[in-house]
Amino acid sequence: MIDTRCPDVGRGFDQFDHFPDVLLDVPATELWRYLRGPSLFHLSGRQAGPLLVTVLLHGNEDSGWRAVQAVLRQHRITALPRPLLFFVGNIEAAKANMRTLPGQEDHNRAWPGTPRANTPLARALREVVGVVRRHAPFASVDVHNNSGHNPHYACVNSLGEAHLHLARLFSRTVVYFEQPTGVQSAALAPICPAVTVECGRVGEAASVTHAAELISGALALTHFPNHRVPDSDLDLLRTFAIIRVPSDASLSYDGGEADFRLRADLDRLNFSELEPGTRFGVLGADGQRRLEVVAADGEAGDAGYFEYAGGEIRLSRRAIPAMLTLDPRAVRLDCLGYLMHRIGRDGRRVPE
Repeated sequence: MIDTRCPDVGRGFDQFDHFPDVLLDVPATELWRYLRGPSLFHLSGRQAGPLLVTVLLHGNEDSGWRAVQAVLRQHRITALPRPLLFFVGNIEAAKANMRTLPGQEDHNRAWPGTPRANTPLARALREVVGVVRRHAPFASVDVHNNSGHNPHYACVNSLGEAHLHLARLFSRTVVYFEQPTGVQSAALAPICPAVTVECGRVGEAASVTHAAELISGALALTHFPNHRVPDSDLDLLRTFAIIRVPSDASLSYDGGEADFRLRADLDRLNFSELEPGTRFGVLGADGQRRLEVVAADGEAGDAGYFEYAGGEIRLSRRAIPAMLTLDPRAVRLDCLGYLMHRIGRDGRRVPE
């Protein structure tokens, strides 16, 4: 176990003023041997204004942890271009290689803005944000993986130019979202340019490399450009609905009997522009269950996004899905996926 050396120790997390070399090669599943729990590292650099990077908010998504290790290995001798505030989240879940442990709060649903603001985790993360704010951060990057077939893409909670420049460092595909609440990027967006990056599946070398390139690039920036990000450099999307399977309903992807028998290649629909009639699967024997479609932008409603004629589950409107997953655990802990549409710089839907 590493001794805490930073005098400002949070009530629900530890703080460190250095990053021990021993951690440079420790896998996420073994961090529990060295850290007691959520930890914030303060690492010095040449410029003013630290970059905040958060990793392992979901314990089984380790590309961010491995990316920071790669960046810090490159700077074992040379100083970082700017200070790094590095927050490591759900170490207990990482030990079990799970998103969250049973009974745990989701570490990316408890940041300021969460409706459950008085839980121990929410109070600790509110304190983390307070510490970060006092250091006047240059920018914030939250690194995630996902469980389905998706391209690498960036997510923002503000369409300000600095936010878009930061997102564009990672991908031309940028998703603007307002739901779910309590996420890291939404909590940091009022303080500095903030982005969540989705680096594809765990275990892919390209996921780690891409995240490390973003972190290195953001550390090396002296300032964000004053000019507007060209429209031609962005594929801008907005999440308008969250698809959930009712908690008491069963699901399968292999044709097995269930309330929702979803297609085995469902995640291959991600980021495709789907036409009405696209088939998601079929209903089980009684044919009475319905997917829950929850508004994510204040405009969408539950009615009209799917139709169930003949027991088939088909899309009834044009939409672009994201994060459709084949992992039943992810469905239960979060959702089946999201529906998006293209938007302009004003956040409004682009006419079809």
